[in-house]
Amino acid sequence: MVIVGAGAAGLMAAGAAAKAAPALRIAALERNQTPGKKLSITGKGRCNITNNAEKEQFMRNIPGNGKFLFSAFHTLPNTAIVAFFERIGVGCVLERGGRYFTRSGDAKQVTEALCRHAASSGAKLLCGARLEAIERATDAAPAIGRDADLFRLLLSDGRRITARAVILATGGISYPATGSTGDGYRFAESLGHTVVPPRPSLVPLETVEDWPRTLMGLTLKNVTLELFTPGGKRCFSKLGEMLFTHFGISGPLVLSGSRHLLDCGFSGSAARIDLKPGLSDEKLRARIGRDFELYAKKRLKNAMSDLLPTRLIPVVIACGGLDPEGRADAVGKAGRAKLSEILKNLPLTIRAARPASEAIVTAGGVKTSEINPSTMESKRMPGLYFCGELIDVDAYTGGFNLSIAFATGMLAGKSAAAALLRD
Repeated sequence: MVIVGAGAAGLMAAGAAAKAAPALRIAALERNQTPGKKLSITGKGRCNITNNAEKEQFMRNIPGNGKFLFSAFHTLPNTAIVAFFERIGVGCVLERGGRYFTRSGDAKQVTEALCRHAASSGAKLLCGARLEAIERATDAAPAIGRDADLFRLLLSDGRRITARAVILATGGISYPATGSTGDGYRFAESLGHTVVPPRPSLVPLETVEDWPRTLMGLTLKNVTLELFTPGGKRCFSKLGEMLFTHFGISGPLVLSGSRHLLDCGFSGSAARIDLKPGLSDEKLRARIGRDFELYAKKRLKNAMSDLLPTRLIPVVIACGGLDPEGRADAVGKAGRAKLSEILKNLPLTIRAARPASEAIVTAGGVKTSEINPSTMESKRMPGLYFCGELIDVDAYTGGFNLSIAFATGMLAGKSAAAALLRD
């Protein structure tokens, strides 16, 4: 058996297959010189392993073909993911938002533990082994058995490998520098599969307005972000954290919200930020009034220091069309109402999404209707399995995408091993 790709899904598949069938020869091919490059930088280098959400809430966080994953998560639910990593030496800690991280705060620990687990179970890891092509072999040596069901894999260095089963775990097109270059789509298509065009999902957004760049690096916590389609329909609204960048906006809220703009397009979409979601319009106006009375003789830009981060104040004042140098007690009822409106609805216009290379995950991939959800085996070619981001499934931030990788990898590895043992 050969697993193509030694990332989160591939390493899990290798370990699961070797554990289930110690007598089989199992190899994982990794094009990079080191395995798990993308896995080792996830969660800002801390690795958000999974999420402790209840089943229904968990599935609601997977907008991209979540129903396809029921069997995978039955095989390895979120509670079992945590138990598995604790068992192989990776301590887990539960943090805000139900997110499980490594207790050490080092994502590389997850890669190293998965490699040890796969190796100790009997799988062989071949790094620097780049796959160029894969095909059905019809002229392999009879001693290997089942000639018509063999796969031939051609590596870039000229080596040829034959295998009775192949698990494709090559990832999507996000973070191509880590090895996710989309080769898996080409392999899948060459073996008769349909690939839903890959698109960037969970991606930062560029804005038409320039002012976000003046706030680059500023993080906003406990704000509500709303996103609207080009037609003006609200498609996303959530409380959480976001940040400003040199091109626009990013952070957990923006990444999750971007998924809702995939089908309608990014250009011409709009964002609204409620900077004070805990205050009603009436209470916010009263709060502004009290602050302006307290700092009546101060300039407006200095009288709002209790309301907002210092760097954000000039932006809000400018959006409200007010004079930052004027005194606070000179701002009339209409001016205060305008400030309140901006604080509750700070507007931005979306110009585009950032490139797929900057996306957290990829939407699109091998069509789920062509894969058996109970085994991850191809419906079109027996002995071929898929797992991870290569499949047309995707989720929001919070540990859900890695959960998909681990669960589908586990299911693919176990299923492939079981099928070979039956032969």
